[in-house]
Amino acid sequence: MRFRVRGVAVLLVVPLLAVVAACSSGSADRDTKPAGAVAQKSEQKQPGTPDWRVRHRGAEHEIEGYADHVSVRPGESFRLFVSTTTSGFTAEAFRTGWYGGAQARRVWRSGHQPGVKQPPAEIAKTTRTVSAVWRPSMTVPTSGWPAGSYLIRLSAASGAQRFVPITVRSPSGKGRVVVLNATTTWQAYNMWGGYDLYKGPSGGEDDRASAVSFDRPYDGNGAVKYLTYEQPAIALAEKLGVPLAYATDNDLHADPHLLDGARGLLSLGHDEYWSTIMRERAMQARDRGVNIAFLGANAVNRHIRYGGTRLGADRLVVCYKDAGSDPMSRTNPAESTQDWRLPPMPRPESDIIGIQYLCFPAEGAFTVHRPDFWLFRGTGVRKGTRFPGVIGPEADALNHDGPTPSTLEIVAHSPITCGDRPAVGDASYYTVPSGAGVFATGTMRWVCSMRGPACGHGVTEAGREFVTRVSSTLIQAMAAGPLGHLHPSRPNHKEFAGTE
Repeated sequence: MRFRVRGVAVLLVVPLLAVVAACSSGSADRDTKPAGAVAQKSEQKQPGTPDWRVRHRGAEHEIEGYADHVSVRPGESFRLFVSTTTSGFTAEAFRTGWYGGAQARRVWRSGHQPGVKQPPAEIAKTTRTVSAVWRPSMTVPTSGWPAGSYLIRLSAASGAQRFVPITVRSPSGKGRVVVLNATTTWQAYNMWGGYDLYKGPSGGEDDRASAVSFDRPYDGNGAVKYLTYEQPAIALAEKLGVPLAYATDNDLHADPHLLDGARGLLSLGHDEYWSTIMRERAMQARDRGVNIAFLGANAVNRHIRYGGTRLGADRLVVCYKDAGSDPMSRTNPAESTQDWRLPPMPRPESDIIGIQYLCFPAEGAFTVHRPDFWLFRGTGVRKGTRFPGVIGPEADALNHDGPTPSTLEIVAHSPITCGDRPAVGDASYYTVPSGAGVFATGTMRWVCSMRGPACGHGVTEAGREFVTRVSSTLIQAMAAGPLGHLHPSRPNHKEFAGTE
């Protein structure tokens, strides 16, 4: 998030990282188990594949690719568009999860595919939208793939590698906790081709894009946002063995039945860009008894619209970030794409999250305010217990101007720094008449903290144990039914009236 610290502009610099093969799947070498074996032994207990990460990225355009779908249902195929400066490549599909600590399982690999260097990026003049107008390289089957979050690893003949993320979405969320991949936010920060929703070639905001397309590779290793803000939480959830379903932001927008009968919706570490339909469906589900957890900060902060591309519907994320620049503000103000809290129709995100975005850059220790809060039981915390480094690089706090749920309970109240000034970040919980509970950690570093000291930023082993214990209790309770039936919130937010 590049944003303001209460009115002061702040920029987060995201580094710019970096003939046609026949349309076929190649010689598929499947590593999936027979259906009978899968039925006898849960997917979480399948043997993992420790060698699943990108080992060597190579040069910027040595190997890269993207898929023509953000998600597919089990058994549906998708096409890969791959460009490489080498003689050829192979592709492997890894389903991420727990797998006894290996954290991924290979379910498919291709045969050798001929390498082709595809054309350079095309840039739309008015919106500065980057597109990779490439020819398809291969078709990937998903027969036998369980629903889940997948990484396709492309390996060039030179040894260079990149990821292409794709979600195999669950046929139904009924009776399950729905894990939501934050695909719109991944794309908003994607600098492949020189433009994202924050900056352009100048390095500033004046030439940023106002719409970004899924018709291009991701920068870096191809899955930076997923691996940082989502994968550790998914590994934990699968380790717990609770019933899970998988979906993306795009699916929440497109599928009116996605949350029908679901037990919960799990928003992960950085889920910033939401459409009107996404927000409405999540709130309607909450009011039917579906629990929601926000394991990050800065969620539901940017209002977006979806558009279509040459490869299909909802593959364009439109966000002008400024009502004066968005033509929609004059014809349909409700769909103008600035921050949700801003005119022409302010709708602060605190009415769904409980708290709302405060600032970047934020740094501090997660500080317990209510040690007897049900999610903190068994952790040994007391009022004032601190977990260094767990808050950052963005934080949420109580919205003193509202809307604030009347049942809101502030469970952590943490002194932090916001840029060069002191501030306070909050974590919260509230329940609604349907019985649903909504928990928000208030920090973008919650999921990373599941890695302990490996997360950096001063996160300790004690911090890892606390975050993991709380998250485990939360996910298991969400899977059991409406949280408010056993754990009604105890409103205390008015204690903080007039404080900042």
